[in-house]
Amino acid sequence: MLPYLDHHASTPCDPAVVAAMAPWWSERFANPSNRLHRPALEAAAALELARRRVAEAVGGQTEGVIFTSGATEAANLALKGVAEAAEERGERRRGLVTLATEHRAVLDPLAWLARRGFPLTVLPVDPDGLVDLDQLSAAVGPDTLLVSVMAANNEIGVLQPLAAIGALCHERGALFHCDGAQAVGHIPLAMADLGIDLLGISGHKLYGPKGVGALVRRPGVALAPQQHGGGQEGGLRAGTAAVPLIVGLQAALELALVDRSARAERLEALRERLEQALEALGDVKRNGHPSLRLAHNLNVSVGGVDGGRLHQLLRRSIAVSSGSACSQGSPSHVLAALGRSRQEAAASIRFGLGRSTSEAEIEAAIGAVAEAVAELRHAS
Repeated sequence: MLPYLDHHASTPCDPAVVAAMAPWWSERFANPSNRLHRPALEAAAALELARRRVAEAVGGQTEGVIFTSGATEAANLALKGVAEAAEERGERRRGLVTLATEHRAVLDPLAWLARRGFPLTVLPVDPDGLVDLDQLSAAVGPDTLLVSVMAANNEIGVLQPLAAIGALCHERGALFHCDGAQAVGHIPLAMADLGIDLLGISGHKLYGPKGVGALVRRPGVALAPQQHGGGQEGGLRAGTAAVPLIVGLQAALELALVDRSARAERLEALRERLEQALEALGDVKRNGHPSLRLAHNLNVSVGGVDGGRLHQLLRRSIAVSSGSACSQGSPSHVLAALGRSRQEAAASIRFGLGRSTSEAEIEAAIGAVAEAVAELRHAS
C-alpha cells in the first residue's frame, strides 16, 4: 500500500471502532424509534449514551446533539435551519458573515441563502489564513444573524481564534456557527468556553465511519428542520437513526480524546521533519500560519514545476492531495484567498499525517517529492 498522507480527506476507521459497531449491524439491529420491546429499547439506550458522550467530548449539552450523515449535513441544518427559523418568527436580523477560506459545505449553503434574500458578507483572510478581527468586528452589526468560521482549515490547517470570535458574536447578539470537522478529536475544543452556538462534527475525519456526524447546538438556538418525515432527533432530522454508525462515532471520539495530546506531539515532530526537508529543495513555501495550525497538517507550494505533472508523478508513490477532497480538481479557493496564483495553487501539496503515519512513510514522501521536483525542474 502507498504511504497514505491524506488524512484530511479521510481517516481509516480504527479497528476498535469497527469492533464496537459490529453487534449493531446484526445481533442488535432493532429500530431505536420502536419502544415496544427490549431489543428496540437497547438500541435507543445506545443512541442516548452516544448522544451524551458526544456532548461531553465537545463541551456541549446532551439535548443539543443532533445526529446527521456528516459535517456537510450538519452545516446545512445549522445555516439553513437558523435562517429559516429566524424568518418564520419575523426576526429582523438576516445578515450572514463568513470567511473566504471556509469549506464548500459552508460557502454553498450560505450562497443559497443569499440568493433568497439573506445578505451575505464573505471576508478575506490575511496571507497566513487568519481572520482579521477588526474586519470581522466591522462586519458584525445589529442586523447580523449568524457568523460562520471553521475551527481548523481543511487545506492549510490554520486554527482560527474561536474564543475571540465567539465573544464578539455574543457581544453583538449574533450566533456563532463553527465547522469542527477537522478539529474535533484533534485539538481541545469546548463549545461553552469558546462561545460556539452550533458545532459540526464528521466521523470519518477522526478515525470513525463515513456517513455519520453530528450538529451540536446550544440549548435555546432555534432551528427549522431540513428533513421531514418521522420526527426523529427532536423533530429536527427525520429518518431512522443509524445506530451502528452512531456507536462508531462515539467510540472514535472517545479513542481520539485518549491519544489526542500524544498523537499531536508525535505528528508535529514528523511534520517538522517533512517541512524542513521540503524547504531544503528550494523555492518551496508553506501555505498557512507557521504555528497556529493543526499538528498533522502541512501545505506547501512548489515553485518551478507544473502542478499537474507534479501530482501525476507523486501518485505513483504516495497518497497526497492538492487541496480539498471536494474540489474535484478545481484550483483551491483557499490558496487563492491567501494570494497564491493559479499556478502556485496547482503546484501545491497538502500532507495530512495520521495515527498510523511512520517515520519511514515521511522519508518515503520526502524522497518521492525530491525525485519528482528534480525531474520536472531538469526538464524545464
